[in-house]
Amino acid sequence: MNNKNEFAGIDYFRLPAALLVIAIHTSPLAVISETGDFILTRVAARTAVPFFFMTSGFFLISRYTKDYTKLAAFIKKILLIYGAAVLLYIPVNIYNGYFLQKNLLPNLIKDLVSDGTLYHLWYLPASVTGAAFAWYLVKKCGYFTAFIVTVLLYLTGLFGDSYYGIAARLPAIKGFYGLLFQVSDYTRNGIFFAPVFFVLGGFLADSGYRHTLKKSMSGFAASFMLMLMEALTLHHFRMQRHDSMYLFLLPCMYFLFQVLLHFRGKRLKRLGMISLVIYIIHPMMIIVVRMIAGLLHVKSLLVDNSLLHYVVVCLLSVWFSLVANLLWEKYSPKKKKHNKNTERTWIEINLENLEHNAEVLKAAMPADCELMAVVKAHAYGHGDFETAVCLEKTGVRAFAVATINEGIRLRKYGIRGEILVLGYTDVCRAGELKKYGLIQTLVDFSYASALNEQGVTVWAHIKIDTGMHRLGMPWEKPSDVKLVFAMKNIRVLGIYTHLCCSDSREPEDVSFTEIQLKRFFGLTDALGKTFLKDVKLHVQSSYGILNYPEIHCHYVRAGIALYGVSSLPDHKTKLSLDLRPVLSLKSRVVLVRDVKKGESVGYGRKFKAERDSRIAILPAGYADGVPGSLSGPNGSVLIGGKQVPVIGRICMDQLAVDITDTEAEVGDEAVLVCAGNNNILSASSVAENSGSISNELLSRLGERLPVVVK
Repeated sequence: MNNKNEFAGIDYFRLPAALLVIAIHTSPLAVISETGDFILTRVAARTAVPFFFMTSGFFLISRYTKDYTKLAAFIKKILLIYGAAVLLYIPVNIYNGYFLQKNLLPNLIKDLVSDGTLYHLWYLPASVTGAAFAWYLVKKCGYFTAFIVTVLLYLTGLFGDSYYGIAARLPAIKGFYGLLFQVSDYTRNGIFFAPVFFVLGGFLADSGYRHTLKKSMSGFAASFMLMLMEALTLHHFRMQRHDSMYLFLLPCMYFLFQVLLHFRGKRLKRLGMISLVIYIIHPMMIIVVRMIAGLLHVKSLLVDNSLLHYVVVCLLSVWFSLVANLLWEKYSPKKKKHNKNTERTWIEINLENLEHNAEVLKAAMPADCELMAVVKAHAYGHGDFETAVCLEKTGVRAFAVATINEGIRLRKYGIRGEILVLGYTDVCRAGELKKYGLIQTLVDFSYASALNEQGVTVWAHIKIDTGMHRLGMPWEKPSDVKLVFAMKNIRVLGIYTHLCCSDSREPEDVSFTEIQLKRFFGLTDALGKTFLKDVKLHVQSSYGILNYPEIHCHYVRAGIALYGVSSLPDHKTKLSLDLRPVLSLKSRVVLVRDVKKGESVGYGRKFKAERDSRIAILPAGYADGVPGSLSGPNGSVLIGGKQVPVIGRICMDQLAVDITDTEAEVGDEAVLVCAGNNNILSASSVAENSGSISNELLSRLGERLPVVVK
């Protein structure tokens, strides 16, 4: 992300939020005004901890996730910090007699799990519990359900906190909270309090929805005033058991975070650690200030004067956190970041080009037609996770895959749109089709009958064979199609065919395509409106829309065109759209060798140097998807903007290039497939040189290659 577009406002607010937490525990305005101190510490400062939860949720919670790695790393980090904080405050706990209490073990377990072994440490276990709960809830149910569940939990917690005065007057409810407070002293914890803010943070990150700055500030001002009125009313009637949870805290935090998201610039990530250290260390600084005041006999100045006391505690806490941060940066073991600079060979994708292509294709379709993104074979080698998530976020609601496993993988990534399985699925897996909400293609009548006999309701599209003679029910038998509609366990949502030569503008191919279309629409006419009510029709793939844009159907199944390349270079189509390549295949020079004239390189000694040469070795081979047929004169790569030839045989994991006429060195980037303006190394050109088409070249890129978003 460009530094100018990073969410710097979040970092800017970390330090004020940490200082607000100190205010809660020092009551700085108590010496001036009791009401003023209440407004500062019991209302304004109550935005601090929810802000920290929302910040964590913003960068952690997402319904789109490849695996549990991010969550596990967050939990590990917080638990390590929590362990260190618990150890840090053991002397304080010894001094205040913590370990002399009755029922020490159950109380210790309760404090470690929920309340914190010192009053402010509850935040850390709450972060772990709240993050894990919110993560799984969003992953399994989506944001709407997650928000409803976490709001209900928050409301439950509310009556054990700021609204406890109401609960205490109702014997049954009071009994419930009595039992609850035996497990946790507060409802301000990781079950009732934290999850809703994690969910809100994740929603604001995932949805990308932004109010204008003016609306955000107005919303924050209005909700804060309502929260202030709420707090003063509850305080007046002595309703509060504690005062962390307010009804209007939720909208207040929503709009406050929206305000912060409007401030962009280079992030100040150090402030995250600095604010966390301030949060953890400030009670120790309170103790230090009190000790100094006692030793110097200035208690009236440094303790009784609450405002000065607050200022001194803040200064010491900030100073300590800065020193701790500097020492950590200097002496902590440095971990090298895992990025494209540490990869041997990688796929680089440009998601802006992908979004652009989707919009261009949508614009070329009839108004009532929808884009169905074909993301089979790891999205033609582009990475199904990165591609599908990007497309769904930009409004694509229909996807096509080749296998049930590909469809299940999309569901596990968080994709909620329709997913059509274009290929065969064993009927024994009907339960999985239903479980994951997948739409199965009916490849022929006997298959539909067998699937129906499984006793599981399955959504389906009927494929019609109009002349390709691959999959599908014969176009001449509309009666069989009608029988499928009558099957008890089959819910027909669509009917489609595949145009086998729609990529060609040759007269005989155009004629055959027209025959296919006539057969398909003849069958749908024979079915009539009775059968086709709420049934979607689709016939166009990438070349279908490019060469036959006049056809009006419900979907266009865009595959190779969506990724901005043609199957072969200079492929002429009726529509000429501004489609931009998305993928580059890149490697790097890992070794440079000097080869004398007459010496050979590689298997079979197929290359013999005709001059003294410099040879570069790239860690990319046919196991990565680089066709072996590009060996020798058919293949080339770009290094430093210069085209250099592949020499010798391409191996499973390496290939060699001649860099004699360049200044290339170890570490230089090499481009094997170019998404830029280099037509020689475009996917279609490279594919043609290898004796194939770009569809095959891209979809065979090795799964061991990481996908890097440009």
